[in-house]
Amino acid sequence: MSKKNIQIQVGLDENKVPETIEWSATDSKEERMIKAKAMMVSFWDPAEKAALRIDLWTKDMMVDEMADFFFQTMMTMADTYVRATQYRDQGDEMKAFARDFFKKFQEKQAAETK
Repeated sequence: MSKKNIQIQVGLDENKVPETIEWSATDSKEERMIKAKAMMVSFWDPAEKAALRIDLWTKDMMVDEMADFFFQTMMTMADTYVRATQYRDQGDEMKAFARDFFKKFQEKQAAETK
């Protein structure tokens, strides 16, 4: 069995709020740590039948970036769900929700700038 590694480094300020997030992977073409502003990692615990999650974002992550991040994550989750289950109808529903979510965010942002 071949093993690969993913390394994540989180730099915290004095209040333990993330200031930096960097990651690297053994299969990456990059030979350096790659900067990120947010991350979501989920693991499935079969014994507990529960998702274990790590959700972090840096204090300089902007609201519009967070909305984009969530939209793209939900769209990717829908694709992954369809590949894993073949339930395209539910994947399409997830994508419709993601598009509606992002549209509502854009409308809210537009209303706040008026």
